[in-house]
Amino acid sequence: METGEEIRNIRLKKIEKLREMGINPYPYKFERTHFSCDIINGFEKLSSGDEVVSVAGRIMSIRGHGKAGFGNIYDSKGKIQIYVREDQLGKDGFKVFKLLDIGDYIGVKGKVFKTRTGEITVFVNELTFLAKAIRPLPIVKEKEEDGKKILFDQ
Repeated sequence: METGEEIRNIRLKKIEKLREMGINPYPYKFERTHFSCDIINGFEKLSSGDEVVSVAGRIMSIRGHGKAGFGNIYDSKGKIQIYVREDQLGKDGFKVFKLLDIGDYIGVKGKVFKTRTGEITVFVNELTFLAKAIRPLPIVKEKEEDGKKILFDQ
């Protein structure tokens, strides 16, 4: 398992890769049109037309599948799943997705759909890197004692 310092160094190298690609890892602005709960609550209306949503948040999970991937971003009002495909984002955009770490802030734009499992998802056609997390998020640990769940961090 990597130490905190090793993780920090890997993430600093990713920042350099982003800069080499011409991407500012800490941009000044992103125009959000919806929060996660707005997308979930307004799914019927949003999915019936050609409306593109723009949502931003912290990436809390990433699941890659070859030239596609899923992730969950959390904003101040909840969470929303995102779906990316290399053919939709382009090779450079997909390279940015591959450089994401848990804890990074991103903004995405795309249309809303439901997956086969019924999860409301944004099909990303544009991904903007908003802030790179240098240090990993604390790991929350839990234990059960006398039927009560006790949470504490490392």
